[in-house]
Amino acid sequence: MIVVEQKPLEDIIDMVKDSDRMLVLGCDGCSGIYQVGGEKQAEVLSSMLRMGKKTKGENKEGDLKIEASTVLRQCDKEIVREALEGSIEGYDAVLSMACGAGVQTVAEVFSEKLVLPAVNTKFIGMQDREMGDLHERCSACGDCILDKTGGVCPITRCAKGLLNGPCGGQVEGKCEVGGYENDCAWILIYNKLKELEKLDQFLQFRLMRDNRISQSPRDLKGGVKYSGGGE
Repeated sequence: MIVVEQKPLEDIIDMVKDSDRMLVLGCDGCSGIYQVGGEKQAEVLSSMLRMGKKTKGENKEGDLKIEASTVLRQCDKEIVREALEGSIEGYDAVLSMACGAGVQTVAEVFSEKLVLPAVNTKFIGMQDREMGDLHERCSACGDCILDKTGGVCPITRCAKGLLNGPCGGQVEGKCEVGGYENDCAWILIYNKLKELEKLDQFLQFRLMRDNRISQSPRDLKGGVKYSGGGE
């Protein structure tokens, strides 16, 4: 999932200081699943912003309107349009609690509205519910090689993005980058390929990546099919 974290409250307050009629918009997709930007969080944030503005006396004309809502997925133009069309007219700004793609989707669908980000988009991650952690696992490089590396991504998990084995900086399986706290990706790859009896793949030389594949902005045009959840 796409991992996000809420911006510091003082940054959000400064961002919305000129907006008194605002919709705090949650997303039931990635940010809502692990309770960073869902409906409940949108309601809490809208309440805090209302209290903050009233306390500071910023609502001089008495027309303060800060309300909360949520949509199934903010990164889907049709879902956003159907969920908000008509109801968004009473607001001057939208404070989105979705990832950067969601913020930009709302801004594109309702181009006349000021759309602001309440969260920072961090990475594409794996959720560890037992430990309550989220770990980066994919860089969306556009040329997946997990079939050759035992299901461990060296582009993401190796701090140096090495493609042909470990550097000389690993110690007892730990990476020198970050103070030897993270596992060395290539030691993980070696151990996994050994377990799978596919160590011949470890010895295969991998050419440098063609970075044109991941050159931004990227598109996947036409033929996209949907199943359930807002068809």
